Amino acid sequence: MSSCDHLIQFRPLFRRYLWGGRRLGTVLGRPIGDGEDYAESWELVDRGNDQSIVASGPFAGWTLNELIMHHGSDVVGSHWAAIDRFPLLMKFLDCNHTLSVQVHPNDEQAAKLTPPDLGKTEAWVVLATEPGSRMYAGLRQGVTPAELEAGVRSGDVLPLLHWFEPQVGDCVFIPAGAVHALGAGLLIAEVQQASDTTYRLFDWNRLDAQGRPRQLHVDESLAMVDYSLGPIKPQSPRRVGSGRDRLVDCDKFVIDRCRPSQSTVVGGDDRFHLLVVVSGVINVLTEQGQSPLAYGQTALLPAAAGAIPVQSQAGGAVLDIYLPK
Repeated sequence: MSSCDHLIQFRPLFRRYLWGGRRLGTVLGRPIGDGEDYAESWELVDRGNDQSIVASGPFAGWTLNELIMHHGSDVVGSHWAAIDRFPLLMKFLDCNHTLSVQVHPNDEQAAKLTPPDLGKTEAWVVLATEPGSRMYAGLRQGVTPAELEAGVRSGDVLPLLHWFEPQVGDCVFIPAGAVHALGAGLLIAEVQQASDTTYRLFDWNRLDAQGRPRQLHVDESLAMVDYSLGPIKPQSPRRVGSGRDRLVDCDKFVIDRCRPSQSTVVGGDDRFHLLVVVSGVINVLTEQGQSPLAYGQTALLPAAAGAIPVQSQAGGAVLDIYLPK
């Protein structure tokens, strides 16, 4: 039996930015400190000095990278030979204020950076909204490079952006090259490639406390935009099994949402599975017993753990995130 045959939980890493708030603690139960600017909780990351730390169990205190280096095939499974670190980054975002308009590079573009990086394709799942909360996803149909550059230079970008008011439960897929921004009032679960390369195209003409605009990366952003994407709308869930809906199926990751009224099986396919509870309570049944996961909790199921049954309580729903074959 593998030493990585059980559910593994990690300590969150917090990022504090001017657009953050308090809901990572008040809603998701994260152990934040004082302050009104807790913007991101990185739940799983293996990226240089940014490392998730195992919270308990036989690997308590280990970084995710140490776990991968010593038990890579047990953790990752069949994809281990093709990667050198954990390939995904999962985080929660509390958007107390509207974020800047951003663009991320694709793998080919990011490989040319100094130092080289992965591209950044990502997906958002909406956990909470406020009245009037907006999501900016893609450009309006037919927007040209010249129009976007003129809008950025003049400070009049809003008419070029596609936006909508999302609902709780919506999933929005943001491929690399998509112009995007999260609006005020949104609480988001985000899955992405393990990259932190972001270009800020526009910041709504805001000034900081010293009266200065935030740094923009206009030329870099414009070079990354994929104009073929057009407006981006929420994904249409596709039923793929009892209590299981496919939200995203791309070449970087797969996201299923499970609402198992009876037990459903996760794992057993020689791949890791990242479980993120997005409502209620989920019971994970392993050889070590029953492990309840409440709303806002995340856990890594290593490939070596095999197939395990998962049951729902109190309207529980869990995101099951894994790599494509």
